[in-house]
Amino acid sequence: MTSLWAQLEPLLARVGKPARYIGCELGTVDAHHGPGVVSWLLLYPDTYEIGLPNQGLQILYEILNERPGVAAERSYAPWVDLEAEMRSAGLPLFSVDSHRPASDFDLLAFNLSAELTYTNLLNCVDLAGVPVRASQRRPHDPLVIAGGHCTYNPEPIADYLDVVVLGDGEEVVSEISEVVRDWKADGRGSRDEVLRRLAAVEGVYVPSLYHVTYDGPRIVSIEPTVPEAPERVSKRTIADLAEWPYPRRQLVPVTEVVHDRLNVEVFRGCTRGCRFCQAGMITRPVRERPAEQVRTMVSEGLRRTGYDEVALTSLSTADFSGIDHVVRDIVDDPTNCGQVSVSLPSLRVDAFTVGVAAQIQKARRTGLTFAPEAGTWRMRQVINKLIRDDDLYGAVESAYSQGWRRMKLYFLTGLPTETDEDTLGIADLATNVIEIGRRHHRNPSVTVSVGGFVPKPFTPFQWFGQNTSAEMQRKINLLRDATRRRHGVDLKWHDPKASLIEGLVSRGDRRVGAVIEEVWRRGGTFQEWSEHFDLDRWVEAMAAHGLDIEWYVQRHRHEDEVLPWDHLDAGLHKDFLWQDWRDALDQVGLEDCRWTPCYDCGACTGASIEHIVASATPPAGGSQGTGVDLASGGAVPVALSPRQPGALV
Repeated sequence: MTSLWAQLEPLLARVGKPARYIGCELGTVDAHHGPGVVSWLLLYPDTYEIGLPNQGLQILYEILNERPGVAAERSYAPWVDLEAEMRSAGLPLFSVDSHRPASDFDLLAFNLSAELTYTNLLNCVDLAGVPVRASQRRPHDPLVIAGGHCTYNPEPIADYLDVVVLGDGEEVVSEISEVVRDWKADGRGSRDEVLRRLAAVEGVYVPSLYHVTYDGPRIVSIEPTVPEAPERVSKRTIADLAEWPYPRRQLVPVTEVVHDRLNVEVFRGCTRGCRFCQAGMITRPVRERPAEQVRTMVSEGLRRTGYDEVALTSLSTADFSGIDHVVRDIVDDPTNCGQVSVSLPSLRVDAFTVGVAAQIQKARRTGLTFAPEAGTWRMRQVINKLIRDDDLYGAVESAYSQGWRRMKLYFLTGLPTETDEDTLGIADLATNVIEIGRRHHRNPSVTVSVGGFVPKPFTPFQWFGQNTSAEMQRKINLLRDATRRRHGVDLKWHDPKASLIEGLVSRGDRRVGAVIEEVWRRGGTFQEWSEHFDLDRWVEAMAAHGLDIEWYVQRHRHEDEVLPWDHLDAGLHKDFLWQDWRDALDQVGLEDCRWTPCYDCGACTGASIEHIVASATPPAGGSQGTGVDLASGGAVPVALSPRQPGALV
């Protein structure tokens, strides 16, 4: 492998933010390449600022480089200015660690966390000098592999990926490395040979080994074509997160990035059961780190990186057993000199207490974001976000009383059964929050952020027909009019047009791949960036390929319909998800199973794995259904509606 730095360096003077491409970060590993070494290029299909903080990529980067006979480096999507310079100069995609050509690596491994990055994926493969379509690649071309939440429906990009990984990657990347090493030792035969070997690895899906049968627009079946490929590909699950204390050498960026702080994952999985949340469904069961391990990772990470802020990350950090004690120990650690601030990015309003607020504000007040998700109790029963208005008001009271003046509330619009009254309930909640703030401060403020709801695979809402972009915009206009004269309330919203395309790609089938490719070939990169998103490109590409966007996005699905991801297994029973969908329509809530009896969603029983928690005591106020009330210590006054007679079981 040879470095491209000599050709790259002159180009950096002509682009913005050249620090994106130089590497040299604290925590970088000097990967050792060689003839018998399996080389990975870990790619995030967005800019350096977005991709470098990604914990999944950092974890795999460290794990792979610890393995003998394996080398891993990183790359990110070059911004449009550098891409133009690279294409003009004939410079291919490169790693930021050693600036080796991407095509010299054995595997190009993408982390996919957002559907609108798919055109960037194609662009990166093309910049690497690798054929975009998997069927056109030659034996010497790298294997193109992808993991991340988006790959639970990889079908829209199935024709462009050699390999897909479902679930946790810590163990499976080593097994993939072994298969590729043996293949190389055998003389690197046909690609079909190595793909068959990889298909036999648990958690690995090889799209080219499956045939899709259609009847008009509908899918009839998705079946394997070789014996090595299983009928259903099951996700990989790390049983005990304590065995994987990564990252231990977090990368410290050389330029400004998002989430520029020490990030420590306190647990994986979530059992709150929010029906809109794909991440919560597909990462079950809950696996907590031991509290002492969290403390060690924080103290060592702060010492090594020099950060003065740490984020304790998970899908519901406030539900971590003993979170108040962990936060107190971090803040009061004498080695930190009282200067370390703690951020809890995933706060549940019914688990935020005065005690937690008092602890995290000792050093410096970081931003507070609460996510009620819906404006009325009726709507929150539909989505199974079982928090009362009083839960929210109690949380913001705790925050305002401890000195916070500004906070952010996050909501979704376009949810199933949503009415205008539900939408306007968002404005009422925000107004009441401001009134609470005025009891403590002269000019409190609240930012109301509204996203358009996009149904995702392996959620109870996967059968729901998404609102049109016009309907979403109408609801946003309602909110805008309702909040315009409410002093202290600032409304922000996500572009409904972008939500439309996200909906198309998240639940699409293989036929949508041609649309993605055409949008890319017409210059449609960085579609997740508002300044580059172009709805017309997508509409015209759909029409060119004879596909109906309304059929893919706004149509309700039937129970017996074959979904594009039915041959993949996220650990959830399809009949459980259908029952939960019916319960949503009946406004029936479902308790958190972490502290209540199992309702057999499949995540634990199917994999013979149980929830792992750091404490046998439920967190005070955390986890709906635990029977703990923040204010009184008595029973939670949440009445769940009974299931209707004749409901599916």
